[in-house]
Amino acid sequence: MTERELNAAGIAHPALRAAYTRCRALNARHGKTYFLATRLLPVARRPAVHALYGFARWADDIVDDLLSDAGPAERAAALDALQLRLTAGLRTGESEEPVVRALAHTATVYGIDHRHFTDFMASMRADLEVTDYPTYDDLRSYMHGSAAVIGLQILPVLGTVVPRAEAAPHAAALGIAFQLTNFLRDVGEDLDRGRVYLPGDLLAAHGVDRALLEWSHATGTRDPRIVAALRAAAELTRGVYREATPGLAILEPVSRPCIRTAYVLYGGILEAIAEDGYSVVHRRAVVPRRRRAAVALDGVGRVAAARLRARARRSGRRAALGAAGGRA
Repeated sequence: MTERELNAAGIAHPALRAAYTRCRALNARHGKTYFLATRLLPVARRPAVHALYGFARWADDIVDDLLSDAGPAERAAALDALQLRLTAGLRTGESEEPVVRALAHTATVYGIDHRHFTDFMASMRADLEVTDYPTYDDLRSYMHGSAAVIGLQILPVLGTVVPRAEAAPHAAALGIAFQLTNFLRDVGEDLDRGRVYLPGDLLAAHGVDRALLEWSHATGTRDPRIVAALRAAAELTRGVYREATPGLAILEPVSRPCIRTAYVLYGGILEAIAEDGYSVVHRRAVVPRRRRAAVALDGVGRVAAARLRARARRSGRRAALGAAGGRA
C-alpha cells in the first residue's frame, strides 16, 4: 500500500496501515487483472478494494492452494478458524489477524452488509465438499456466495448515481461474469483440484461428462464435443456480461474507468480462449501483454477525463455560489 493511498483514505494507525498493506500484497500477487484495474480508482478508495479482494484471495487460498500439503480436514479447520476471526472482527471492528482487521475496518467505513461475508464463507466451505454442479441453477447458487457478493461488497466503495439497490443486480451479475470467465480459463487447473465448475446440464447437452474431460486432460487429446461445450459456456458467460453492462453507467463517474477496464480485460480472456481454440482443458489462455497495456492506457485516459469533468463541475458550483453571494 503506498503512503499516498493510505493517507488519502485517512488510515493513520500503524497496525491498520500494515493490515491494508498486507491486503494490497495479496491482491497484487493473485489478482493481476483486477489489481491493474484497481489502480484506476481514486487513491482514497483503493485500500478498501484491496481489503475486500485480499480477504477473498486469502480464504480462497485456504481451500485451493495446490502447493499446500494440507488435507481436507486441515483446510476445513483453517476455514473454521478464519470464520471465527471474521465473526469477531466484524462484531468488534478489531482483529489480531491483519487481513481481517482491514476487512472489518472497510466494512465499517462503507457500511457493507455483513451477510455478504457470511454468504462468501458458505461458498468457500462448499469447495471443500462439492466437486461438481449438475445444473446451471446449482452453479448460480454457489456463485451467489463466491462471486455475486464480491460485486455487492465493492459497490458501496465504488459509489453509484442511483439508489444502491438499483445498481446491485448489475454488480452481482458482473461478479458472476468474472467468475464464469475464470472457470472457463481454469478448467484444467480445476480438474487437478478434483473439481468441475462447468454445469453438468450444459456439458451433457454436447455429449460431455466428467470422465471425458478427465481423459482429455490426462492424455492431451482434443475432442470436438468438449470444444462445443466450452463454446456454449463462453456464450452463456457473454450473456451474463450483458446483464451486467447497464451497471457501468450508473456507477459514480470516477469509478467507471476502473470497472470498465476490468470488464474489458476479463472479456479479453474470453477472446483469448476462443483464439486458442478452446484448449483450456490442456492449457490456460493468456491475454497478450500488449492488449492488456492498451486497455489500461485507455482506462488512464478515461480517468483523466472523469477528473477533468469533476473539477469543471466543482468550479461551476463555486462560481454559482459566488454569484449568488454577490447578489445577496
